[in-house]
Amino acid sequence: MYILDSSAFIHDFHTTEQTATIPLVREELEDESAYRYDAMEGSGMHIHIPNEDTTEKVRRAAKESGDLDVLSDTDIRLVAASFELDGTLVTDDYAMQNVAEKLNVEVDAIAREGIDEQRHWHYQCQGCGREFDEQKDRCPICGSELARKNPS
Repeated sequence: MYILDSSAFIHDFHTTEQTATIPLVREELEDESAYRYDAMEGSGMHIHIPNEDTTEKVRRAAKESGDLDVLSDTDIRLVAASFELDGTLVTDDYAMQNVAEKLNVEVDAIAREGIDEQRHWHYQCQGCGREFDEQKDRCPICGSELARKNPS
């Protein structure tokens, strides 16, 4: 089963396999992509609402990987739906792909290449340059803002 992100509707993704998505995806779509969602729902696409336990598990995984601050509630719930339905997540979003890989959820990219490796992001103080493993509002040393930094 394919679990569809908004990019699947925007790029007119086609498959003969079963499909599913979540209601929040419809709110992200406009014009033709919204009509595609409606048409697929009318032709049997499953609409799934993931449970809160799974959603919280995805949030924890996203926090551990450093992706939580760039994922929307829709993104988190889509990964949770893919996990619950043991489906393949169809998305071009790199942060979603990173969290999905952490949870052993299969991913298919549409318009862009998928990720090559899983990443655990670091955060660097914009003032003193110190690095931290997890996101904080401010640097505990100098009080400056932190920026997400590629760990490689």
